[in-house]
Amino acid sequence: MIIEWNISKKRGNFRPILTYTIVLEDFERDLAMPNIVQQSTIPQPPDSWSASCLPDKCERAEKECSTYQIYTPDHKTGEVTGKCILPWREEGVYPEIEESFILLREEFESVLKAAYESQPLEINGKLELSTETRKHIAAGLISQRFLEAAGF
Repeated sequence: MIIEWNISKKRGNFRPILTYTIVLEDFERDLAMPNIVQQSTIPQPPDSWSASCLPDKCERAEKECSTYQIYTPDHKTGEVTGKCILPWREEGVYPEIEESFILLREEFESVLKAAYESQPLEINGKLELSTETRKHIAAGLISQRFLEAAGF
């Protein structure tokens, strides 16, 4: 699994935008991996629909942030992209992002190892009529064929 992210912010009171992509490698898709969903520690600011945060508003007024949910792609899609509006911070540092992706990767790796341990399996079988049933039917079939051959 490859996780890549980028944080970009315009000059001024604009909030930073986190964009990320998570891609499963072919061998991970071949194991039919489910998607892993986690509540991250990536902060989601109040009014996260707004691209900016003015002084003394929302997170700049010490209002609490909630957090985003992040997840890995399932084996069918193999890729997921996400976009999160981050709270405005004067220092522009967001350690929660890498921490959250590390936790997501750790849980994914645990599920991946368990999936890999599930060994391939192929079982073939075949059943035919039992000897007892064959003997029972054979007597009637022979009589019927004998009568048909004799014209009855």
